[in-house]
Amino acid sequence: MSYKIGFIGSGNMAYALINGLTKNNPNMKSNIYITDKDKEKTLSLREQFNINISHNNTDLVNQSDIIFLAIKPNIYPIVLDEIKSLVTNKKILISIAAGISINSIEKYFFNEVKLVRTMPNTPALVLEGMTAVTPNKNINKEELNYILSLFESVGKADIIDESLMDMIPAISGSSPAYVYMFIEALADGAVLQGMPRDKAYTYAAQAVLGAAKMVAETNLHPGDLKDRVCSPGGTTIQAVFSLEKNQFRGTIIDAMNACTDKAKLLSSIKK
Repeated sequence: MSYKIGFIGSGNMAYALINGLTKNNPNMKSNIYITDKDKEKTLSLREQFNINISHNNTDLVNQSDIIFLAIKPNIYPIVLDEIKSLVTNKKILISIAAGISINSIEKYFFNEVKLVRTMPNTPALVLEGMTAVTPNKNINKEELNYILSLFESVGKADIIDESLMDMIPAISGSSPAYVYMFIEALADGAVLQGMPRDKAYTYAAQAVLGAAKMVAETNLHPGDLKDRVCSPGGTTIQAVFSLEKNQFRGTIIDAMNACTDKAKLLSSIKK
């Protein structure tokens, strides 16, 4: 089936998904629709990707089989109120907002709806995203596989139980920020030792990219990979000792706990 795909909102995640979808399947362009109050953004996206602009949210819902709610969480009540009478049981809604449960969205509709709650992350902008996916009970296997394929156009996608959604920011949604800080710190250390900053960022970023790829592609335990770099009495084990002494692992886990606690708090407020 050739689905017509609509995006309500034209922010970074809408851009990332449209970019990935059209790169993987250029013929899909004519089946993609977008609308946003910021007309300059939608015109820019149409110019870049040759997609369709809908006049407003209601037009987009009528034109689309799959509707991405690519808007901020605080805008959800307004948009859902606007489109709730137009979402039939043949259309699929996809939420990408943190902290908004499947149940809280379903309550807006008069009848049962097909709904998928997701949480992508910003590396989708370079086609290396990670998306957590939770379907409601009305999504069938064929539809779920198709939704997964949409997110796989910008990286990897994984089905999880909704009970785990509040911890996804800590491991995936927010964690790129920690990694950027780590890369910046690596570069600062290199600059301290005399390396030019532009080279320092190149070396640091490539080291992180390569290390991540080793974990993803070798199926070896990260601890095993770490041990293979640590020669007896060498430079790496000396650095690892310093990191352990300064609670490197504990600090990261504390940050993840703080992130998850905040996500749970925001989720409870929205409910």
